[in-house]
Amino acid sequence: MTHVPIRILLVDDQALFREGLRLLLATQPDLEVVGEAGDGEAALREAARLRPNVVLMDLRMPVLDGVAATRCLLAAQPKCRVIALTTFDDDEYVFAGLRAGALGYLLKDVASSRLFETIRAAARGESFLQPSVAAKVVAEFARLSDSVPSPLIEPLSERERQVLRLVAAGATNKDIAARLCITPGTVKNHVTSVLGKLGVRDRTQAALKARDLGLV
Repeated sequence: MTHVPIRILLVDDQALFREGLRLLLATQPDLEVVGEAGDGEAALREAARLRPNVVLMDLRMPVLDGVAATRCLLAAQPKCRVIALTTFDDDEYVFAGLRAGALGYLLKDVASSRLFETIRAAARGESFLQPSVAAKVVAEFARLSDSVPSPLIEPLSERERQVLRLVAAGATNKDIAARLCITPGTVKNHVTSVLGKLGVRDRTQAALKARDLGLV
């Protein structure tokens, strides 16, 4: 059975970095770089023309920064998945990128295997925060939240609580499966159940609500 490669747009103002990233991604048969852009405005034009599945977006760029570009891109193409891939883990960039709609947040020192895994997860609609920034994001968003969390629709099982704690720590489905000695498919089912019981859309929101409810 032939699988259609994941179409990727690279957005970064450093040409050398884009070149290296293109060569790295070319080692994976299921990943295809279909275009590049050096600033946010060019990214919007290329995204409209190429219709990528996933965009790797730097956040600090000339002309139009990655945060604004992410917001505009997702308004035009809601099904596109944006992963922030940047040098900065400052609170300002992390929170702004996620508020703009980025599904994942990676630093440029990420291991290649984790980058590949995150792209594939994003293409499936799964969010991901690099563990080094996950705790910061959860803590800060919880602090900023002035709403009273609603009670759980249905209590979590002990296994679902274990899965939720690992999700809040930034673990992927593959990581969770290895840690708990269960299959990735079972993890996916647990995550879906947890999202439903928490009444949230994605893993990041699940982590935030879990913190508010004192579950992690």
